[in-house]
Amino acid sequence: MSTELFIKIILVIVTCFLFVYILVPLVKKIANHVGAMDIPNARKVHKVPIPRLGGLAIFAGFLFGYLVFGKQNDLITSILIGSFIIVITGMIDDIKPLNAKIKLLGQLAATLVVVFHGQILLSSISAFGFYVNFGIFAYPITILFILIFINCMNLIDGLDGLATGISSIFFLTVGTIAIFRNSHGLDFMLCFIMLGSCLGFLMHNKYPAKIFMGDSGSMFLGFIISIIALLGFKNVTMTSLVIPFMIIAIPVLDTIFAIIRRTLKNESITKPDKFHIHHQLLKMNFSHKKTVIIICLIDALFAFTSIVYVLIDRQLGYLLYGILLLIVIIFIVKTDVIIEHKKTKTD
Repeated sequence: MSTELFIKIILVIVTCFLFVYILVPLVKKIANHVGAMDIPNARKVHKVPIPRLGGLAIFAGFLFGYLVFGKQNDLITSILIGSFIIVITGMIDDIKPLNAKIKLLGQLAATLVVVFHGQILLSSISAFGFYVNFGIFAYPITILFILIFINCMNLIDGLDGLATGISSIFFLTVGTIAIFRNSHGLDFMLCFIMLGSCLGFLMHNKYPAKIFMGDSGSMFLGFIISIIALLGFKNVTMTSLVIPFMIIAIPVLDTIFAIIRRTLKNESITKPDKFHIHHQLLKMNFSHKKTVIIICLIDALFAFTSIVYVLIDRQLGYLLYGILLLIVIIFIVKTDVIIEHKKTKTD
């Protein structure tokens, strides 16, 4: 990497970091004014009302970073429109919670813009030595791909700094892969704009959080993560469909566990509960802060393994993925993340 490129990356990260860091107090005032407050209840872990709408600051950082450092690109118009739709949907939900179906319609509208207007498509995949071209099915598959990422990040946003930390790991990992693969497309620039924006917000969102990102933030992060992943396939940053899912393995696994758990209980998959991965760690008497650190550390190990897989040695990557997934299986068996173990009564 050239010195000029390194300086530019640092400048992008620092500029977006400072912009969002300075903007957050204003967003907190807006949240208080419009009543976008997260009120504690039996399912939540915080004890006092906390302002939401933090996603507005992250989105503003994204817009500012692109205006200052980005180059005109045919794809960016659809990304901006889709992002605007997803953030507006989240903001409305942060102020007055929406029905799950209405929220899904907002997610779908944003997704359709980038798929049909932007033609950002997952047209083929290669994984474990297999190659598949989706043809006309690329459209529904891409729509599903984006919706999965949006809702994975939405579900994992349950502790101070958790979604922000995991998103930062994703942006840093993909940005690093892009640097070493000499792939300097739109995904490359968006990674470092979003990394700076997330870190700026994290300064206010880390435990004990002064503001939450809300659905405006978690859905936007899921949306932009999916877009960067799709752009990565176009720019050969991503060499396999496995990579983006593995980089954010914890949100993906948590979503899978939630679907299985609620299906086994004959409950709606959209019904909230207290059996997510972070709830399980809290039950094991880890503190709020340590729980976030543990989850981010495990996710960072998946991200590091993805770098090994793409840049160093695929066989070693498979081995490391296998070890990490074995740890996940042990976690499943030892906790209530999928099946709630009956408590034995003692006299």
